[in-house]
This record gives sequence, C-alpha cells and structure tokens, in this order.
Amino acid sequence: MMSRVENFLTAEEEQEIVQAIVNAEKNTSGEIRVHLEAHTKIDLLDRAKEVFHLLKMDNTKEENGVLIYVAVNDRKFAIYGDRGIDKVVPKNFWDSTRDTIASHFKNGRFKQGLIEGILKAGKELESHFPWQHGDVNELSNEISKN
Repeated sequence: MMSRVENFLTAEEEQEIVQAIVNAEKNTSGEIRVHLEAHTKIDLLDRAKEVFHLLKMDNTKEENGVLIYVAVNDRKFAIYGDRGIDKVVPKNFWDSTRDTIASHFKNGRFKQGLIEGILKAGKELESHFPWQHGDVNELSNEISKN
C-alpha cells in the first residue's frame, strides 16, 4: 500500500510547489524547503529541527534556511528557520506564514497552503535577506520525503 505521503500531493502539485520555491527565492538569499513525512512521535518543531539538520540545511552562508515540515497523516506542519533568521526577525515573524498555511490545511487545500506559505515566507525573508548579485541557490528546491 502506498503511504499517505505519496498520495499527499500529485506530481503536478509537487512541481507547482517547487516552482513557488523558485519564485520565492528569486528576491531573497534565503533558502526554503518542504519536507513531507507520515507522522512524528516527537514535538513537531523538534522534529522539524532534526530534519533541518538531516537535510544539511544549516550549511547556508547566512544561516537563512527555512524548512516547512509537514506530518502528512497528522495534517500538521511546522516552520523552522535557521539561526541567522532568528537573530534578525521579530518574534512573531512566521505567524502570518503559519496562519496562511493553516487556514488552507483546515480546508484540505494542501498544495494551495504550501504555495501561499512559501511565497509569504519568501516575501518576509526578502526584507531581511535581499537577493544579492552573485547569490547561488545553495539548497535543492525539490520536496524531500521520508
């Protein structure tokens, strides 16, 4: 039986999400990734932090990687930002991104929630980490899965 993770998004939806990441990263040196897994037994944010390290997302030059972690079967997600972001942003920085994703997830619009969340995160990052000439894409834009 295929896991729910495989059924969470269609291949087309995944590509739309990857495209949203490409668009979001156009104006910021920040790096955004999405990770899907079935379920986490530990706290969502703790798990997001673990996955962040597993994906080597803490290797960006400005420590400005952002992971949107989704526990698919639980229909829950967390947003984890690296130290460089936490140092410069206000405490409630991710609230509007989180609320945007949450409102769509509640209604089963997972792709839409992720795309809007990614674009919002990109906008929020832009003011603190504007894209500089010569910035390279340091992390894959592909969705990772467990």
